[in-house]
Amino acid sequence: MDQSVAIQETLAKGENCKIAVECVSLLNDVRESKLIGLVQQNNEHALFLYSHRRMAITGDDVTLDEIIPISYDFSVVEVSSPDELAVVGADTRVRVTFFDEELVLKLPFGSQSRLFLGEVNRAWSDVCEQHPKQEPKFAWLSKYRKVSRGARPLRKSSGASNIKMSQIKKSGKADGVGLKKEDERGVCESQERGKGEVRDDLIRNSLHILSNKDQMLGMPQFGLRDNLIKCELLKNEDAYTYIQNYSFFLGTYNVNGQNPKESLSPWLASTATPPDFYLVGFQELDLSKEAFLFNDTPKEPEWMLAVYKSLHPDAKYALVKVVRLVGIMLLFYVKAEHAAHISEMEAETVGTGVMGRMGNKGAVAIRFQFHNSDICVVNSHLAAHTEDFERRNQDFKDICRRIQFRQEDPTLPPLTIMKHNIVLWLGDLNYRLSDLEVDHVKELIAEKEFETLCNHDQLKRQMDEEVVFVGFTEGEIDFQPTYKYDTGSDQWDTSEKCRVPAWCDRILWRGKDIKQLHYQSHMTLKTSDHKPVSSLLEIGIKLVNDESYKRTFEEIVRRIDRLENDCIPSVTLSQREFHFEHVKFMQHQAQTVSVHNDGQVPCQFEFIQKLDEPFYCKPWLTANPCKGFLAQGGSVDIDLEVFVNRSTAPELNSGQQQLEDILVLHLERGKDYFISISGSYLPSCFGTSLATLCLLREPIQEMPLDTVRELSMKSKSQAIDPETDKPQEIPKELWMMVDHLFRNAKKQEDLFQQPGLRSEFQEIRDCLDTGSLDTLPGSNHSVAEALLLFLDALPEPVVPFSFYRQCLDISADSSQCRQIISFLPQCHRNVFNYLTAFLQELLKHSAHNRLDATILGSVFSGLLLQSPTKQDLTEKRKMKEFFQHFLVQTPSDRDIHDKSPE
Repeated sequence: MDQSVAIQETLAKGENCKIAVECVSLLNDVRESKLIGLVQQNNEHALFLYSHRRMAITGDDVTLDEIIPISYDFSVVEVSSPDELAVVGADTRVRVTFFDEELVLKLPFGSQSRLFLGEVNRAWSDVCEQHPKQEPKFAWLSKYRKVSRGARPLRKSSGASNIKMSQIKKSGKADGVGLKKEDERGVCESQERGKGEVRDDLIRNSLHILSNKDQMLGMPQFGLRDNLIKCELLKNEDAYTYIQNYSFFLGTYNVNGQNPKESLSPWLASTATPPDFYLVGFQELDLSKEAFLFNDTPKEPEWMLAVYKSLHPDAKYALVKVVRLVGIMLLFYVKAEHAAHISEMEAETVGTGVMGRMGNKGAVAIRFQFHNSDICVVNSHLAAHTEDFERRNQDFKDICRRIQFRQEDPTLPPLTIMKHNIVLWLGDLNYRLSDLEVDHVKELIAEKEFETLCNHDQLKRQMDEEVVFVGFTEGEIDFQPTYKYDTGSDQWDTSEKCRVPAWCDRILWRGKDIKQLHYQSHMTLKTSDHKPVSSLLEIGIKLVNDESYKRTFEEIVRRIDRLENDCIPSVTLSQREFHFEHVKFMQHQAQTVSVHNDGQVPCQFEFIQKLDEPFYCKPWLTANPCKGFLAQGGSVDIDLEVFVNRSTAPELNSGQQQLEDILVLHLERGKDYFISISGSYLPSCFGTSLATLCLLREPIQEMPLDTVRELSMKSKSQAIDPETDKPQEIPKELWMMVDHLFRNAKKQEDLFQQPGLRSEFQEIRDCLDTGSLDTLPGSNHSVAEALLLFLDALPEPVVPFSFYRQCLDISADSSQCRQIISFLPQCHRNVFNYLTAFLQELLKHSAHNRLDATILGSVFSGLLLQSPTKQDLTEKRKMKEFFQHFLVQTPSDRDIHDKSPE
């Protein structure tokens, strides 16, 4: 969550919160959760420290405590507490001082804290570079003395907001000011964490912190020479590394929304000796609507405590990282003695639910470096239902494509999952047993015919066909299926659905020097309708021999010194012109250009932006990788990818933009190469305005492009003549989707909550754009998702942007909400009334489809009523409140049968 939004609401006009981070204030051994933001007014900066509620969403949730101007007399120093015992600590402890004011803060580990400290350092550096006559005055801060009430003063200071205006003056040289490191960082011993206690991430990056401005300004940039050395070191890694084995315990447990009711020791402490690492994944941690809508749950600390109490008793463990998306959570523990060797820790999440966003399905992932090995761990919950294995395959591919870890060096491209030496994947993958009746499956289980059952396992089949998890390994399954049981027992599902048992819960790995020591389920745990699964892996980790490393490094430097002044880099390209034919909305196309280093030296390449353009390419185009390094004689394949989405479709549909671009490939110390990109785009109803669609008498691809362009311009200029143009009441494409759902899906379970298949969406899109079929293809879920994507892609939402703020202001008044809809443009008003009538009809069948006003309000309010700028959570709640008034039918509401395109 962007915490700067809450701070921004407390600021005056012209003041901007550049970045904010949660922290813990440590003063006189008292720990208080705080929110700290870097606030800018013109060229002046100050740190604003706030008390806040558990989730700071708006300005009402925060209270201003302290303000510290960033002047010549400011410093922020990294420190460590005297009782910290080891070299590496979880979080960044900093001491902020301003004259005699002092504050000690603990910033959580992660990229946000690193960015925050970098911005603070940059603000202080700007102060130091100013001319004495431009010395900061900070007059704008004086008004906050009246704002922060009852704030606890810092040390000797007595003002409510603790601003000493008389102290804001130049104090001479900037020696010792800025970010510096005074003490060694340490690892705090793990302590039992109760509910509500602040959680400490144990491991952090070794962030380079500079002692003064001269050192900071003199620091060389990470450029070509450094990349040359780094590349050569990687190529010669075997010369200075050796392999040492470590044990990794991987566990996965779908807890079905239950609270922890029993010890997890039979699962987590099942190994004879304590493992070096614990990576524990949960799914369905919380099934409540609140968790789904706001990604917040009280069950997180409960299950964390249950895990901590159940770790192997013969070792001391430290919590490294926790990452959660709705009900998918991953916990990372490590033996305390290994903490010093973990670095480059990052975490990412991705939802694969409806529209590829909602987090009821998806994955959480972490990546880190242990000694010299890169490791990525993924915990995923894929699509359910026996017949939906293709949707699970799609989820897996989406997770692999969309999870990208930011690197410490901002000049380097993000890392994907498969870019790591070792990948560990666990979770409720939801693959089922096919082609077997439930009774036959149970007979085979009773006879322990697991090999026969595995021949019908969907995941095994998909892996054998190399559709998913290519290059991954799974150990032999010699335990009975882990799903589905009656909760609290070992009895198979006796409900009306009587699910076929299946191995939903799996653990796989990818990489070298990995040996599985055990793979098992744990039948004694009965909290859930799943059984937990564990795998103990022995993984060979690359360790560095310092003497060999030094020898290799010196040899590489000498060789590069001889080369770099004598030769100019050059490359050859396999192709200079690329054409993409028949590009469609949300349908990926890619072509490859091979770049070969035919020069005498390694080279660094990057696609650079052209004059007066903000990025190196148009928004519908990407080059992957967009920058990189090529060894002498080496080659790289660069994927040129075209993808038209909701942002880029409107201008392509209307003819305002074409698929044309020029890429400039730049070599450092070398010349530029030009790559021409062109393509033909097939217009779509997705991304076309409601007003234009109402004017189209035929499917959009059956109309001449000039006619589509002319009608688009007419609708945009509001020059429509109802008598001559005769617009339809609603777009025929919208009618086809809603009518299909009205006739076939009123009783469909989990409608608008379960995603469809991408291949079926493409068929639906083509049908709507070409009119090739009278009825829509695909499942009800695919048609429902297509409807949501249609609404999401509208250039102007159903409730136009100009009405947005007024709708929020009256969201509590049902009659005013209904009145404002009457002022919408005709086609927008018709569509709004048509959709709400349809949703009211769905609610009449809630006993079958399990929909209610809360679910539909959450799904549709953000599509029909969209903000022209970034929203905060308060606005989202008001949008939902506004829309829910229309889910209750009134006598004036027209029946859905009364509406058709004509």
